[in-house]
Amino acid sequence: MPLAPLLRAGIGALAFGCTCAQAQTTKITTEYLMTLYAPLEQAQEIDSSLFVYNVRKGGWVKGPKISGILLSPGADWFHVLPDGTGRLDVRGTIKTDDGALIYISYNGIVSQPKESAEREEKGEVLTSKDEYFLTAPTLQTASQKYAWLTHVQCVGKMVAMKSGGNDSFVKYDIFIVR
Repeated sequence: MPLAPLLRAGIGALAFGCTCAQAQTTKITTEYLMTLYAPLEQAQEIDSSLFVYNVRKGGWVKGPKISGILLSPGADWFHVLPDGTGRLDVRGTIKTDDGALIYISYNGIVSQPKESAEREEKGEVLTSKDEYFLTAPTLQTASQKYAWLTHVQCVGKMVAMKSGGNDSFVKYDIFIVR
């Protein structure tokens, strides 16, 4: 390649402050939004890689700026990858205490050590100390009061979960990313 184009590219990179070694330039903080509790039906096992968990009646959200219940339908299409990692695909509706409807959807990752998987199979309650279980919720609403929720990205971390029976549930703390 001729030298002139390389020199022009190098001079252009220097003119715009571009360097080869990039340093961190931003910071991420979080603000607590709410806790979400979803009681779950027994999983529908589609095959060994796909399980559908419908949300049962009795689910709720509570936080400093939002409080309400989870409406039907709502479910998690849980995919198990060949290495055992779980991928969440969750959709549902929140009805706030003042009547607003808010659609919530999120993807996420669940990765657990073999010991935690064995405890889960026995019906034990697991916590965030037992596995890596994070989500990335977004929200949507026509409510003017809650319209600000459509403009933020959230992250959620599992607080506790139990699967495999009529008392199955998942509970998350959800935060706004700033």
